[in-house]
Amino acid sequence: MKKILMILTSHSAMENTDSKTGVWLGEFTDPYYELLDQGYEITLASPQGGQPPIDPISKLTENLTASNRRFNDDPAAQTAFGTTRKLDAVNPEEYDALFLPGGHGPLWDLANDETCARIILDFYNSGKPVAAVCHGPAALIKAVELQPELLNGKRVTAFSNAEEALVMKSDNIPYKLETRLKELGADFHAALIPMTSHVEVDGLLITGQNPLSAGPTAKALIERLQTNEVPETN
Repeated sequence: MKKILMILTSHSAMENTDSKTGVWLGEFTDPYYELLDQGYEITLASPQGGQPPIDPISKLTENLTASNRRFNDDPAAQTAFGTTRKLDAVNPEEYDALFLPGGHGPLWDLANDETCARIILDFYNSGKPVAAVCHGPAALIKAVELQPELLNGKRVTAFSNAEEALVMKSDNIPYKLETRLKELGADFHAALIPMTSHVEVDGLLITGQNPLSAGPTAKALIERLQTNEVPETN
């Protein structure tokens, strides 16, 4: 049985507003059940450990997915979510792949967390796939600080500038992720129509654009793990 490490944000505050953020619930539950149903063992971790904050908007009826409803009726998954390991207690050697869900929270904590960055680089440099969706790719920012060539010319996606404008959060975040990834050398691509599913696969790096991309990103990770044909990194 292959083991997956999933790193979640611990950050809940937004800038210039009393609104809260955290994990976008469907970006956790959709990949969680995609992976679980294929027989993968999943370990959840976060910078602070314990239960991560959930973006309250992701729990509204219009944003609920089938996996959200399944999670609400799954005590085992709820226990796992409520008792995430602290990142500094994680040994990357125990896992076969890494998945980073979004929500706006990673823009603050995962993007600046050296432990998270070193875990990412441990996976990547050991030939293990790294998948991230929506704002999860923000965790790559610190990894690039430690390994500057990491994103050079890599095809990636993430929550786009157009999507930030649509959700009216541009004034509540420290930077726009699309812009930042481009500054770090990434070859950024997004769906022509905002808020539609889009996944990029470039070697060991698998990225999804938005909440609708969370399940497809997990499927792309599963395909990569099942083929066992991981290309060499640049």
